[in-house]
Amino acid sequence: MSLRPSNSALDAILGTSFKVLDDGFVRVVDYMGSDDSVVQAARVSYGTGTKHIRNDRGLIRFLMRHRHTTPFEMCEIKLHVRVPMDTWRQWIRHRTASVNEYSTRYSVAIDSMAATMVDQWRFQSSANKQGSSGNLDEQTGATLTRQEARLHSISRAVYKRRLDVGVAREQARKDLPLSTYTEAYWKIDLHNLLHFLDLRLHNAAQHEIRSYANVISSEIVARWCPLVWESFLEYRIGSLGLSKTECVILRLLNMGTEKEILDELLKAGFADVREGRLVPNREGREFADKLAILGVSFRWPSG
Repeated sequence: MSLRPSNSALDAILGTSFKVLDDGFVRVVDYMGSDDSVVQAARVSYGTGTKHIRNDRGLIRFLMRHRHTTPFEMCEIKLHVRVPMDTWRQWIRHRTASVNEYSTRYSVAIDSMAATMVDQWRFQSSANKQGSSGNLDEQTGATLTRQEARLHSISRAVYKRRLDVGVAREQARKDLPLSTYTEAYWKIDLHNLLHFLDLRLHNAAQHEIRSYANVISSEIVARWCPLVWESFLEYRIGSLGLSKTECVILRLLNMGTEKEILDELLKAGFADVREGRLVPNREGREFADKLAILGVSFRWPSG
């Protein structure tokens, strides 16, 4: 009988490739720990301090709620991923993992490039400089998709020709598009994986990396540490954070005057007065969105 903590639900999918995008995938190579490991680490750390937490679920929820992150670092997972290089650029910015990537200096580049379906071309967002919003019409999309396919074909042919005449792989690769798939082993602890998912599951995250985050969360983490995942959904994904100033304004909305609210909004820098009208900035709009979620009626006061 093994004393190593394990999870039968995750064991059942070890090595299984979960498809992402048109030719990407994520699969679990190995893992260490489970919900039990988080609980064990917390109880060793806190000693008798946990005697008031009556069960494992309650303890995990307490840890997540109060941002006691160290116990979650006791779990690790190693994933094998295939991902387009432009998406991988965002992914690798999370510098809290151990990574070993497929090298196109040593090996021929993977013969696969991420294609865009005719209904998947997105407009640049007018509200978010680094995001997108809405889709182009399919007729325009069809033209762009045909152009993309030609570009992929030409770039691959040029790359292959360079290799055929003896150009070094490290140089032959330089004109391959960022849509070219790469592969990597990515090993990360649970705490940092949850931070990755918190950012990459957000609606403002790019669709492509959000697709990977959706698969990792639903197919892997939810099986691996279901109690941790439940608490993460409760206190991170489904929660709402209010700043000190937002709490002040929310209190004024209940018992303050319009002038007090206006003064506080301007003091906080949530809006500017333009031509006698109060114009909210990005932080102000985000605060208004939070109030809407809370069901709080809010009208921007006159400047």
